[in-house]
Amino acid sequence: MFEALPPAPTDKILALIELYRADPRPGKLDLGVGVYKDRDGRTPVMRAVREAEKRLLASQETKTYLGLVGDAAFNMAMIRLVFGENADTARIRAAQTPGGSGALRLCAELIKRSRPEATVWVSDPTWANHVPILRDTGLKVREYPYFDADTGTVRFEAMLEALAKAESGDAVLLHGCCHNPTGANLNEAQWTALAGLLADKRLLPFIDIAYQGFGEGLDADAAGLRIVAAKVPEMVAAASCSKNFAVYRDRVGAAMVMGTNGTQADAALGHMLAAARTLYSMPPDHGAAAVRIVLGDPALRADWEAELDETRNRMLSLRVKFAEALRQRSNSDRFDFIASHRGMFSRLGLTEAQVERLRNDHGVYMVGDSRINVAGLPEDRLDDLAKAIVAVLD
Repeated sequence: MFEALPPAPTDKILALIELYRADPRPGKLDLGVGVYKDRDGRTPVMRAVREAEKRLLASQETKTYLGLVGDAAFNMAMIRLVFGENADTARIRAAQTPGGSGALRLCAELIKRSRPEATVWVSDPTWANHVPILRDTGLKVREYPYFDADTGTVRFEAMLEALAKAESGDAVLLHGCCHNPTGANLNEAQWTALAGLLADKRLLPFIDIAYQGFGEGLDADAAGLRIVAAKVPEMVAAASCSKNFAVYRDRVGAAMVMGTNGTQADAALGHMLAAARTLYSMPPDHGAAAVRIVLGDPALRADWEAELDETRNRMLSLRVKFAEALRQRSNSDRFDFIASHRGMFSRLGLTEAQVERLRNDHGVYMVGDSRINVAGLPEDRLDDLAKAIVAVLD
């Protein structure tokens, strides 16, 4: 049977990891992997999460299933974190999922069951796993313009022009904040204009919010999603706790649906859970339980928010310092956009050939589209990195 299978496509990021590991050079630098790293290159367990895990281990008396929906208290805490404390929870439902990817898949399954002929519009570029998840569900996918690599800005007018051609009932996949891979976000006025178009065209907003708290702050990063939620009758959202709680390997996420009323929200949730039953059955518990404890305890939540602020501010500082180093080395403002972008990622606007030269000549590893993980920037070697980047420019 298996002899008929061709080799599976290679995951570019995983392949990059293997190349990096095999590189014997002591000064090599990994800017590709999408996890937060501190000053020492570690991805630590957050203080509040560690304390929550201690409490969980001391109090947990069973490992029996929680059910398809997962931890109900976690789900409600995530609804309030994402949609806000004043959200109309009477028509919003959530299901705990195995990470943000699990949430994306459940939302896609719901769209497929609701409107099989729908097209999902995704930004150009978008996160590498978005299109495979959607297509594996059986949905049609089209791109809308988003990023101008020459200026490092959002092509907002072109984006609206493209989405104005979408059919009623299509879905639009949007990054709630900290756009991956570019780091270029919509501002509040743009979110407001986009929400109006989505409502007028009766397009379903499908918002992936994987980095809440990594851009401007917890509420500021959810502002665009909340603007849309206030304008449209229905929407779906996929939230991840991997980054803002640093529970990557515990796979903690939530798939959320907002209906025009509670009855429709219940029906939609039921179909998401039916899909979950065939995909993974029950969600994992440990990480979500720890997040629920943190969000439900005022002292732990305050400590978590303080550490999250430290994480975000460190990345913002790295952005400013790196942009300045590149300005000095290139004697131009070509890379100034890095300082104004937000989140873990930015695209440098390099060609694949330039990225390959960086890897071969300087031991600097990044994805072929020149996406870098800002958190992986070496604080004490920014000038050396800037020098290497300028050296490969044509």
